[in-house]
Amino acid sequence: MTLLALLDYASVFVFALTGALVASRQQLDIVGFAFVACLTAVGGGTVRDVLLDRNPIFWIAQPAYIAVACAAAVVVYLTAHLFESRLKTLIWLDSFALAVAVPAGTGVALALEQPALIVVIMGTITGCLGGLLRDVVLNDVPVVLRQGELYVTAAFAGAAAGVMTRTFLPDVLLPLLICGAVTWCLRAGSLAFGWSLPVYRSTPPRS
Repeated sequence: MTLLALLDYASVFVFALTGALVASRQQLDIVGFAFVACLTAVGGGTVRDVLLDRNPIFWIAQPAYIAVACAAAVVVYLTAHLFESRLKTLIWLDSFALAVAVPAGTGVALALEQPALIVVIMGTITGCLGGLLRDVVLNDVPVVLRQGELYVTAAFAGAAAGVMTRTFLPDVLLPLLICGAVTWCLRAGSLAFGWSLPVYRSTPPRS
């Protein structure tokens, strides 16, 4: 198994867990769990592959990705009641999923020899779109848009760090590890310490 395939499988599994945890909060049935888990798991990678004209799309080429997502949904369906705080578990699990998905998307774009900006955008899309689709479908406030939190920023910065490292190092592994580390450190710092970007606040017009 190649490094990119391993990253894709890890991303699919962890994001599927987050999707299934959201399904448990919404008290869906097992089919709902599987649907939301799969949507979350492959949503970002699907958009990435469509935009990059990567044919066939990764989960169509290897249906085992869907099997992995469904297995994660079943695991959560049977064990979600054991978590005292599903929201807290979901948020932290989602941060790990982001730190895996961003290097996965970045690595795919690098392998296709895309320009640096496109690589960064593909890494960001892979990390963010699955969770966005999950939250929109379940009528929840998207995590990527919550006020003041570093999410898209963390993904973008991580992908950018991977690209910059890749310009100095021919090896693929270290840049992708740095990409994941930067992504997770920023996201975890936002959750644990309240790191955030300034938000726009309107001011009343002068009389």
